[in-house]
Amino acid sequence: MDKEKLTGLELMRAMMEGRIPRAPIAEIVPMKPLELASGYAKFAAKADKRHLNPLGGVHGGFAATVLDSVTGCAIHTMLEAGVGYGTIDLDIKMLRPVPLEKELVAEGRVIHLSKKIGVSEGQLKDADGTLYAHATATCMIYR
Repeated sequence: MDKEKLTGLELMRAMMEGRIPRAPIAEIVPMKPLELASGYAKFAAKADKRHLNPLGGVHGGFAATVLDSVTGCAIHTMLEAGVGYGTIDLDIKMLRPVPLEKELVAEGRVIHLSKKIGVSEGQLKDADGTLYAHATATCMIYR
């Protein structure tokens, strides 16, 4: 499969369906796409013992990585074939400690997209709707 010929949404769906490998970061921070649409990405993620900080809590980098991924992927779903992006700003509010070994859901939504800049927001919640972290991301679009 020639990834260069796929739109961002087609590429993301191919990963979700297992037709192409997921990004290697998804092995370090376990996350998988659950739902994708233009301007929207929904992932499942679960922290494990690899993500603990020296005090025994889940490191803030776990939520940061998941939210960076879901906000970036939401933007990616709106890009044409061969167009890339990179995060230039990620603003995260950690609202409560991320639980260990509990599946969480991250949702990202595009709130602005131009030729050169994409802006999205994301939330990390549990199945009951408890909010653990919120983020906004700005991405540079590489055309």
